[in-house]
Amino acid sequence: MTDPERPLAAPKKLSYAVGHFLNDLCASMWFTYLLVFYHSVLGFQSTHAGVLLLVGQVADAISTPLVGYESDQTPGCGAYGKRKSWHLVGTLSVLLSFAFVFNQCLGCSSSTPQWVSVIFFVPFIVIFQFGWAAVQISHLSLIPELVTCEHAKVELTAYRYAFTVLANITVYGMAWLLFHFQAGEDESPVSDALGPADVTVFRNLALLVLGIGALFSIVFHLGTTEKRMDDEEREGEQGPPLLRPKTPAGVLQWKCWLQQPSFYQMAFLYMLTRLIVNLSQTYISMYLVNTLQLPKKFIATIPLVMCLSGFVFSFIMKPLSKLIGKNVTYFVGLLLILAFATWVLLDENMGQRVYAAGVLLGAGSATVTIMSLAMTAELIGDQTQSGAFVYGAMSFTDKMANGVAVMIIQVLHPCHAVACCAACVWFYHDAMVIVTGGVAFVAAFAMCSIFIWPIRIRPRALPAIAEVEGRLN
Repeated sequence: MTDPERPLAAPKKLSYAVGHFLNDLCASMWFTYLLVFYHSVLGFQSTHAGVLLLVGQVADAISTPLVGYESDQTPGCGAYGKRKSWHLVGTLSVLLSFAFVFNQCLGCSSSTPQWVSVIFFVPFIVIFQFGWAAVQISHLSLIPELVTCEHAKVELTAYRYAFTVLANITVYGMAWLLFHFQAGEDESPVSDALGPADVTVFRNLALLVLGIGALFSIVFHLGTTEKRMDDEEREGEQGPPLLRPKTPAGVLQWKCWLQQPSFYQMAFLYMLTRLIVNLSQTYISMYLVNTLQLPKKFIATIPLVMCLSGFVFSFIMKPLSKLIGKNVTYFVGLLLILAFATWVLLDENMGQRVYAAGVLLGAGSATVTIMSLAMTAELIGDQTQSGAFVYGAMSFTDKMANGVAVMIIQVLHPCHAVACCAACVWFYHDAMVIVTGGVAFVAAFAMCSIFIWPIRIRPRALPAIAEVEGRLN
């Protein structure tokens, strides 16, 4: 039997959990407000707004596996471990670029062609997405290195997601306040419609996001201690021979993962999970403003309700998954999402009832996100030396799928003008149903395959080592 894992202290859990707070704040703005900002505020055509989001997703998708591979190979900078070093690089990149994403094109005027403005935003979006990928992969890769117990991984993932929800609450709460203060200054009858006057709202929101996120990043770097490679090797040399780390032949490098069927199962399920969460977050604002014809303050209050419900559910993930298992818990999340999609499909004039529907979507999104991350950590297991590559590959499928899906939806948009026509009402209604209910159905079939072929590493070599490990356990 191996020695039981020493539990991670509560301050360490909290300091780790806040390490993704800056990313979460920026991601909340990116997915919820990017299309609204460029289409309804800056007046870009729907295809041009879609191109900018696609560029960001492709840049993120390319950066993610590259950062994951380099994060596994590099030893780290100075006293920092390799994960925290990449986290710091990513943080600085985000801080230097994100403020330009939600702002006007510098030096542009009303006569400037839209394609010139698009080119202006592209480099800032690419730098931001590179930094975002570096922070995400390095932070996720720390989970299997900080804890090894499966339930501890679920708990740490739940803590991480709880702060993700808190970040979303922070963004939507600040957005509501900024819109509220703006309404107090502008009593004109058109103040409920998004337009060029709202540029300052989104610019100030981006600056607040960067300031708050930077503070939490400092807490992470001061409070989280990453185990250095030489420390791990020293501990292994002090233990009995059979309890030492595996020999290089028993270690899965990145090429070995490509031979694992469970790797592709998990990548497909993770991609579907992120499609549900990100696309619903992207188009909920357009659905509220154009389909339900609600005032612009609802693009802050409805996502806020979704986040609050997700926040509550994030704290019951550990006991629930321990009681019924991670796979069944994931199914529970899918049922909540399908209930939301059915409600949207049948209730065409939802009005204020959208608050209750938002609770279902928020709870379901939280459940499937936490469980998919926990299952990915379970797949990696003790193969932490290549964990960043696994997370990077999962995120690659996620980012590419999201970018392509958004671009397809934007191209199919029936109206290319800034002001939406009657066809937009049904377009965003159908989009919300498909990106939640339609993708959830596909995810349900993907989960069925995991019930038949469980997620685990299937050894293809060194049966002797596997046999020894079996006797030890």
